[in-house]
Amino acid sequence: MEIAAADVIVTCPGRNYVTLRITTSDGTTGIGDATLNGRELAVVAYLREHVVPLLIGRDSGQINDIWQYLYRGAYWRRGPVTMTAIAAVDCALWDILGKRAGMPVHQLLGGKARDGVLIYGHASGQDVDELLEDVASYLDKGYQAVRVQAAVPGLDSTYGLHHPGTGATYEPADARLPTENRWHTPAYLDFAPEMMRAVRERFGYDFHLLHDVHHRLSPLEAAQLGRSLEPYRMFWIEDPTPAEDQEAFRTIRQHTTTPIAVGEVFNTIWDCQQLITNRLIDYIRTSVSHTGGISHLRKVFDLAALYGVRTGSHGAGDLSPVSFAAALQLDVTVPNFGIQEYMGHLEPASEVFRTNYEFRDGRMYPGDAPGLGVEIDEEAAAKYPYQPKYLPVNRLLDGTMHDW
Repeated sequence: MEIAAADVIVTCPGRNYVTLRITTSDGTTGIGDATLNGRELAVVAYLREHVVPLLIGRDSGQINDIWQYLYRGAYWRRGPVTMTAIAAVDCALWDILGKRAGMPVHQLLGGKARDGVLIYGHASGQDVDELLEDVASYLDKGYQAVRVQAAVPGLDSTYGLHHPGTGATYEPADARLPTENRWHTPAYLDFAPEMMRAVRERFGYDFHLLHDVHHRLSPLEAAQLGRSLEPYRMFWIEDPTPAEDQEAFRTIRQHTTTPIAVGEVFNTIWDCQQLITNRLIDYIRTSVSHTGGISHLRKVFDLAALYGVRTGSHGAGDLSPVSFAAALQLDVTVPNFGIQEYMGHLEPASEVFRTNYEFRDGRMYPGDAPGLGVEIDEEAAAKYPYQPKYLPVNRLLDGTMHDW
């Protein structure tokens, strides 16, 4: 069935989201998430000006060919803007295929390899006591895995914390121009083991414990952190060092047995090829919306399966419910699934996006609706116009720019 139209919908129901909706000549629609946090309008322009004109008249069922056309045909390959745009097209086409077949996408991918998808939530606090109360709230809800972050004493700001006094889901994009955070690695390295010790002493070892380093350490510092956290049986430490230098992870691996997860800023299989084939990581965190969609992310996961690396896809609130639904469709099918991040979505997101997945007993279940199982209400979306917001930047105490 030919593609008759493709529309880009920009909305801000709690935070900015970009959605691509493709319509075929028989009226079937499919949607894909095209959100790139802090750079949303770059993807909007790429889609509207450079991708949508190429889609009209093409066979919507030729998903592989369309993917290759958009990737190879652009000549200027890869990068977050290009791969997010391609991902939106790819997921929308899988959505259409599922609706036309009357099946959820996971059945088109070969069927379920598990009933539900283990997820982890985000607990945080302005101090350790507040963090412990937040961890308790997640465990009370039935979560079996919790990521923990707390304010580092002596620093004015720390990544990954709920908004003070509100309990609202963490949203880092917070201002029309970037706010500036300050960072001091020695203080963090002293504090992190004490934070984990407090969590384990109160709650024990009957749940999975995760922590995000957010690219802030050198390889040797990351190795030191991993060694110091070994007594607390971490599920993983995430993004311990910037991953542009894939070989740097060998240093970390040689000094600690704490599992390593990386990849939320990756866009293609080539970004993680050496990390996977050299077994330098334990979990690959590439996401469906930033890694070329379901078609390309399957290749990443298949490569990882050959080397004993499990999946742990990015799933923060800056990916829309469309992206999360697509991730679940793939998660239930892959043999090397590990865990799925789930941060939730700020309201009124549920007014704009109608979902089919559900949470129970620490897991998410994708549902059996045809396609991805998510629909967008364009009238509701129009009520929440785009709001320019940037992610913060990070500096050391002496003012030097540092990885945020």
